[in-house]
Amino acid sequence: MEQQHSIIAVIGLGYVGLPLAVEFGKHYRVIGYDLCADRISELKRGEDHTLEADLAALNEVQRLHESNPTQGLTLTSSPDDLQPANIFIVTVPTPIDKFNTPDLQPLLNASETIGKVLKKGDIVIYESTTYPGCTEEDCVPVLERASHLRFNEDFFCGYSPERINPGDKINTLTKIRKITSGSTPDTAQKIDNLYNTILENGTYLAPSIKVAEAAKAVENSQRDVNISFMNELALICDRVGIDTQDVLDAAATKWNFLPYRPGLVGGHCIGVDPYYLAHKAKMLGYDPQVILSGRAVNNSMAKFIADKTLKMLIRKGFAILHTPILILGVTFKENCPDIRNTKVVDIANELEAFGCQVDIYDPWANKEEVRHELGKALIDNINPATEYKAVIACVAHDEFKSFDFLRYKKQGCVIFDVKGIVPRHLTDARL
Repeated sequence: MEQQHSIIAVIGLGYVGLPLAVEFGKHYRVIGYDLCADRISELKRGEDHTLEADLAALNEVQRLHESNPTQGLTLTSSPDDLQPANIFIVTVPTPIDKFNTPDLQPLLNASETIGKVLKKGDIVIYESTTYPGCTEEDCVPVLERASHLRFNEDFFCGYSPERINPGDKINTLTKIRKITSGSTPDTAQKIDNLYNTILENGTYLAPSIKVAEAAKAVENSQRDVNISFMNELALICDRVGIDTQDVLDAAATKWNFLPYRPGLVGGHCIGVDPYYLAHKAKMLGYDPQVILSGRAVNNSMAKFIADKTLKMLIRKGFAILHTPILILGVTFKENCPDIRNTKVVDIANELEAFGCQVDIYDPWANKEEVRHELGKALIDNINPATEYKAVIACVAHDEFKSFDFLRYKKQGCVIFDVKGIVPRHLTDARL
């Protein structure tokens, strides 16, 4: 197909799909599809609860289509509206289940939806994080079955892993360098050319889809393993009785020291992608050691923070049962509303298991989403009359950097700084 005649359908309009649909909508006709009708209604009103989209640009590309049917963005929750598309980009979630096993159902459902409208010559590009081989071994059979077409004869596929960093207003979609790949050399070049129409820093054309899939999994697994080493160091330093940050400051004077920090590891990528890579390794008969040991360390940090808080409360003579504790932040990172795979909730659950009364305050998170997804009720405001016995700073929102920690310190409150935002002389513990 000629580039100028491309009609693109973006399947899934979350943190990844929406910015992609908006940017492509400036150059092509784009059909933005999401299962959730409420999400479509929200976007048609020019609103975005993820805070990832440029709202002015979102409204502009919607108006553009009204004046020029060959460009701009239309939004729908009806699969029938996907029929005009000849390029499909899949940006649905790829989570893990309670056993840390990849949950491919959203990906397979999206493939089924596309397969029903797939035509000869069409291209399907996957951006969702997967393990090497998933596109061709899991998704393509669904496309073939639903479309009655043959892979690499009638339709073609590609993989271009997403690199969206929620809350990051510097490394945005158009400014990052993107990996591309295709199921044939010609398809790969078409996909590479397509993405280069919206990217300022170009692409890296991988030699195969499997290489591109593996690269995505490796990017975040590497970060996970490095952070796990810092977390293990924090656990060791706690037993030695020295400050982890003091150790890191000293070690960082060496020119090739990597500046990772300990902390909670959540979100849609770092806490999930290693399980995808490990899953594939196990399928091939290899039991990954480093990847899974890193995951185990990182998953243990919430319990460590809760247990250390309880020990400090006991040392200060506070009773544990019904003790009021304030947790600052519930999102998985600062200055964004994303609560996916947040480990803050694990801290709250551990403290509540010991009978503590835990209040969670987060000005960025959506209260209904937190209630529905995490089973927690956020407080609207911090009541100054509540005599909290512990304050745990879990997320480095800008709002918390001016929090009056001194007031609680004067009251004898235990202050645990997870994110390095509390003046050191006010903390009882920090990672």
